[in-house]
Amino acid sequence: METGRRTVVKAVLWNLLGLTVMALVGFAATGSMALGGGMAVVNAALGFVVYLIYERIWTRISWGRVQP
Repeated sequence: METGRRTVVKAVLWNLLGLTVMALVGFAATGSMALGGGMAVVNAALGFVVYLIYERIWTRISWGRVQP
């Protein structure tokens, strides 16, 4: 089973990566770093919350796990 702390660290790192990629995509699409960055921040914040919920739900599902 995964700890809550590990889930949070994974979510933070994943969202930093996503924030960077989304900022670049937003900048490429709009030509504005402010608008692209704003879009990336909103996306990262929503994604972070959804990812945490998603991971915590999956920690409660035993399907597909192999017991040591």
